[in-house]
Amino acid sequence: MIDRKRFFASIRQRPFPGRLTPGQVEGMSAILNEWERRGLSDSRWLAYMFATTKHETAHTMQPIREHGGPGYFKRMYDIEGQRPRVAKALGNLKPGDGVRFHGRGYVQLTGRANYEKFHLPIKRIWPELDLLERPDDAMVPKAAAFVLFEGMTQGSFTGKKLSNYFTNDVSDWKNARKIINGLDKADVIAGIAKEFYSGIMSATTGA
Repeated sequence: MIDRKRFFASIRQRPFPGRLTPGQVEGMSAILNEWERRGLSDSRWLAYMFATTKHETAHTMQPIREHGGPGYFKRMYDIEGQRPRVAKALGNLKPGDGVRFHGRGYVQLTGRANYEKFHLPIKRIWPELDLLERPDDAMVPKAAAFVLFEGMTQGSFTGKKLSNYFTNDVSDWKNARKIINGLDKADVIAGIAKEFYSGIMSATTGA
């Protein structure tokens, strides 16, 4: 088990700059809740998910929405926009889907098909959440954490998953970035992940 008080005290200094906001604590608590709900045990996985979240959310540890407005989302993702092939690949077959199902979350969930994929699994756990009727529910921390864990443990983002990079014999902090986005900022995120790992280990207690 992770002693949360000790964990937050440790990471407050590194990788954070000496303080944590309430929003950062809330976001990380949602991730810790999902970690415990799933009964996972490899602390490297958790550290790398924290580091990914820190990077992808501009250090806020809160779900964010994709930058841009309705006009941008229509051009980029809508069947009536400038990239209908992309819209079809995302399952955005109805006019307006590009705007309605723009990116949201810790690691952004984009496109009707992806919202549909996560809709029922999330609703079974939290009936009050409905990603299809209310796509903004993807901004709820526990829903965003569910998507983060599914994508990174099952490989549903890029086909790569945490077990490809963290095994009994390997700790590949750099190439784990391929789970999300090639090697973009891979060294930076690897360094952050190692700092989270140190904090986790210092706060881990016996069963």
